[in-house]
Amino acid sequence: MQVDGRLTGGLADARAGASALEELGYDSVLVPEVAHDGLLPVALAADGTSRITLGTSILVAFARSPMSTAMAAWDLQRFSGGRLQLGLGSQVRPHIERRFAMPWSRPAERMSEYVSALHAIWQAWQEGTPLDFRGDFTQHTLMPPRFDPGPLDVPPPAVFVAAVGPRMTEATAQVADGLILHSFTTARYVQEVTQPAIDRGLAARGRDRSSFEVRASPFVVTDPDGPGRDQAIAAVRDQIAFYASTPSYRPVLELHGWGDLQTELSALSRQGRWAEMGALIDDEVFGAFVVVAEPEGLGEAMRQHIGSYADRVGLTLPQGCDPDWHAGVVRSLKETAAAPCSSPPDVS
Repeated sequence: MQVDGRLTGGLADARAGASALEELGYDSVLVPEVAHDGLLPVALAADGTSRITLGTSILVAFARSPMSTAMAAWDLQRFSGGRLQLGLGSQVRPHIERRFAMPWSRPAERMSEYVSALHAIWQAWQEGTPLDFRGDFTQHTLMPPRFDPGPLDVPPPAVFVAAVGPRMTEATAQVADGLILHSFTTARYVQEVTQPAIDRGLAARGRDRSSFEVRASPFVVTDPDGPGRDQAIAAVRDQIAFYASTPSYRPVLELHGWGDLQTELSALSRQGRWAEMGALIDDEVFGAFVVVAEPEGLGEAMRQHIGSYADRVGLTLPQGCDPDWHAGVVRSLKETAAAPCSSPPDVS
């Protein structure tokens, strides 16, 4: 199993941070787009590494034109020597409309078309064919030679899409190279909702599961020093409560019979009572979302949690960890969690 690390500090630490993750044995370094741009750190990470795969997880697609994303990804793929994996996400409607001031409608259909537009643009550059993409949301029909960056010596970037709901998941399996599972998911939700949607999407295009990669990044609590574990658990409870307050993620809770929890958390968030929300995440809810294990047992615990439905797993450990310990955790996870990637765990 491949293990992904994360860069969260913006530009200042991107080069050194990516280099450190490569030294620790990670297979990939992913850059989220939260308080910092999601693309610029990837360039610095590429400059500071030679082996590790570079990715965005996620880049907010609907905040950008497909052409803008295509150009940046093309340049990064060339600069990195073919190591880019472009991870896209839709974000939620309030952020797209009120933070980015961009249109929102039919997110699954819009994302499917977005990925198709990227492929059409890249094909025009790689093969020198006329650009003639006409979709429902965007049209790309102009590419003068002066604005054509020319072909790559490596394949175009792989495209991953983040999905929670079945419609986005199915659309992703039809058009993308892989799926990014949100941390706010459970083994039961993957088994009953996600995996069937993947199968439908792949079948619709006559694709085999081996042509499609799934990234998982469950919440993890592991601490060699013991006393820090309580603080880590509290922080993860807060994270779960934040996501659970969002209506878009309610179906995950409803599957387990926890829909009322989402209603209560949403009400607290609207009142700005963020500090109170984590206390509502009881042990049952916590256990469905989080892998808790000692470092030496993390690989087996992760395997039990995600089963064999994921091809890659994301890992975020506390900053300032002893490098030897950190590298040992990564190595143990890669060795112990290795399994055929075909089905989720039995959650009956």
